[in-house]
Amino acid sequence: MNSHFSLTRTRSRAFSLMEVLVSVSVVSIVFVSMYSGLSMCVGFVQLARENLRAAQILQEKMETIRLYNWDQLNQAGFVPATFKAPFYTPNSGSNPPSDGNFNYDGTLKISSGPFVTETYKDDIKMVEVTVSWTTGKIPRTRSVSTFVARNGLQNYIY
Repeated sequence: MNSHFSLTRTRSRAFSLMEVLVSVSVVSIVFVSMYSGLSMCVGFVQLARENLRAAQILQEKMETIRLYNWDQLNQAGFVPATFKAPFYTPNSGSNPPSDGNFNYDGTLKISSGPFVTETYKDDIKMVEVTVSWTTGKIPRTRSVSTFVARNGLQNYIY
């Protein structure tokens, strides 16, 4: 009787083949989900870094525009219409990977202020800076615009 009881108890402690298959499939799904989640996180971080660098480039160009006086801003060819900026700046202190250093393509457009019909419409210019780049095969674009007036901030700097 004792041997029968211990044999039954031993058999009930073992896993069946079906239980093992279900547990292996659950563990596999968990690992695949964890891997895809980590991959998405890395992609989101990279996209955030690219957006941040684009914002830095836009701010840099706007600060440069702020320092031009009215005559320089209106002189043809003085302000370059296109530019390129690297993802990694030359003195950033980090070693860029060989495939990770790409350029942002930018345009700078100076035009008459839209929707301005007042008498001072010739004293206002709209400056629009656009930065574009490609992540994988997805084109991305960020832009910012501002108005510059003839009697604006640049007269107080010079």
